[in-house]
Amino acid sequence: MKHVQGPLCTVDVGDRTAETESIDDLLESFIGGRALGTKLAYDRVPFDADPLGAENSLFLATGPLQHSTMSFTGRMSATSLSPLTDGLLSSNAGGFLSRNFTGTGYSAVELTGASDELVIVHVTDEGVEFEPVPDLEEATVPETCEYIEDEHGLESEHTVVIGPAGENQVRFASIMTSEERAFGRGGLGAVLGSKNIKAITFDGDSTREVEIPPLQMEIHGEAAQSDHIMKRQGTSSMTEYANEVEALPTRYFSDLSFEGAEGISGDRVEEKKYKKGTCSACAFACKLPTRDEESGLETEGPEYETVMAFGSNSGVDDIVDVMKSNKLCDEYGIDTISAGDTVAAYLASEDEFGNVELIHDLVEKIAHREGVGDTLAEGVDRIHEELGVDNWTVKGMEFPAHDGRALNGQGLAFATSNRGADHMYAEFYPYEYPLVDADRAFDKQGLDDKPPKVVELENVNVIKDSGVLCKFSRDFVTPERLETLLDADYEDLLELGGTVVSLERHFNNQRGFDRDDDQLPYEIPGFDDGLAAYYDERGWNDDGTVPAERLAEGGVTGTPADD
Repeated sequence: MKHVQGPLCTVDVGDRTAETESIDDLLESFIGGRALGTKLAYDRVPFDADPLGAENSLFLATGPLQHSTMSFTGRMSATSLSPLTDGLLSSNAGGFLSRNFTGTGYSAVELTGASDELVIVHVTDEGVEFEPVPDLEEATVPETCEYIEDEHGLESEHTVVIGPAGENQVRFASIMTSEERAFGRGGLGAVLGSKNIKAITFDGDSTREVEIPPLQMEIHGEAAQSDHIMKRQGTSSMTEYANEVEALPTRYFSDLSFEGAEGISGDRVEEKKYKKGTCSACAFACKLPTRDEESGLETEGPEYETVMAFGSNSGVDDIVDVMKSNKLCDEYGIDTISAGDTVAAYLASEDEFGNVELIHDLVEKIAHREGVGDTLAEGVDRIHEELGVDNWTVKGMEFPAHDGRALNGQGLAFATSNRGADHMYAEFYPYEYPLVDADRAFDKQGLDDKPPKVVELENVNVIKDSGVLCKFSRDFVTPERLETLLDADYEDLLELGGTVVSLERHFNNQRGFDRDDDQLPYEIPGFDDGLAAYYDERGWNDDGTVPAERLAEGGVTGTPADD
């Protein structure tokens, strides 16, 4: 099995120390990226750790495919305890960071402890340095990137950075890289903020050799030649289609379609796009540098989920207003999905849907925890009763689009996801839209035959997140091609994916998670039977906990959940 190369570098920002150790045995079994980060966290983070405490660690890791020149490989993974969900969580980001990370020669970097002052951590192939930066307190992401480039000659592609939201431990703060790409979901920016880490830089010339098969060039060529609509509109191309099939959350989930969808559609985004945007080594180029000529506003995006959260779900029908929300979130370092949904919850409580000036003011207040922003910075799960609105979260995470009331398999996938309400964990929604090839499609209503497919998709997405491979490679990297790229049988890869999902679940079981957390704020016909079938497919207990023998099957020992 192909796997990333190099030692683990553990950086303790409290003690100002850095140590390296060989983890060859883990690399051979866990590939890299999310699988590696999950196993490291499982082994090294106490089950009862405070997500915002010094004992929590954050792991950054690449995979073997970052040593290729293939499209869809400009990504890397971050893993930690989430301040939003209180469970173990991985997030990944695109951009240009991953190959600068591999230049350090490390397979993974662990950040632990807590500094007594705001610092930048500089990681190179020659060692680790700590730079106190008190003058960067409350600096935005662009301001911090500008400082690093001016003082150290490193562009934003060498950095991960938090904005004021991370410093102020907003529970859905992002870690930003390449200035506008986000490790978005789960509040990992707040983890760095709790450690007083303003930024981390990566630089070096010690990339390890990993031989990737020639197939990489065939995939790269197909990506370059594709005329996929995402090359023009990114994921925003889904907006009007989802609206037509009533899967577009609207006005804080009170409706499933939005009368103003045309004003925030992919066509409107495409009109504002002024150049191509991509990630490292990728010829698919689906990113969205956008500009509004009248106001001079420039941002990257918005993608479909942001269009939903700050558009339809907030009652906003002008794409320029959504662009402004997107830009503010990027500058302050905030997840656009959780932020938009939380703002929408407040708008619902105040009957202020469509109040754009209020929306933008709330984003700023959240980032700085000022006034009502201090409340909203806690996220919907913790504040819905105070606002007097329904709790539209799973495991504390706010919902994306692709509404499970219309797409029932995706609804089940929201419930089972260890990350919470995250559409990319299983990524079931493409199989319930009629756009999918007939031989792959499921009827969007009901859960018949869907639990095994949810399990398969969750497992294969672990492998993609460990490779690390962009999810939008789905039409280019078939199971057979994945076998070739990673030099492993597909069934063995799925088994590893299942082991990692069980590791995440077992860790969270130790923190009190069980079947009661695999619930939705709405009803789906046959949901209880579907959930039971999912547990059975995974070999878990009826209460959603992982028995010791399931971990042992994956070669993992640990304290079993109560079975």
